Amino acid sequence: MNDKSYMDWRAMSDKSLMEVFGEFIQSHRLKQNKSQSQVASAAGVSRSTLSLLERGNNVRIDSLIQVMRVLDLLYVMQVFKVDDQISPIEYAKLKKKKRKQASPQKKDQDNKEGLEW
Repeated sequence: MNDKSYMDWRAMSDKSLMEVFGEFIQSHRLKQNKSQSQVASAAGVSRSTLSLLERGNNVRIDSLIQVMRVLDLLYVMQVFKVDDQISPIEYAKLKKKKRKQASPQKKDQDNKEGLEW
């Protein structure tokens, strides 16, 4: 495929994936017109840690999260949220059990009184 917006994430090396993270962070930092020192200080990490992150080197995940928080990028974490889903079979069972109409009212007490001996 010649479409540059398509990336085969599975085929990429770990290093390549980390470089994508770094480019993402750097791009958003520059769009916000913030220096590495400003972001690093606000995130509570060293400037060298932020520099390593932007170059695609290994950094701790909590450092990545802190930087993303400072740059207001935590919205990307939504893709990691696990929603409870019901299977189609369970859904069909629930639909089958669902009442479709009201049942007639029973006259149990009135009829019993007239049948006493």
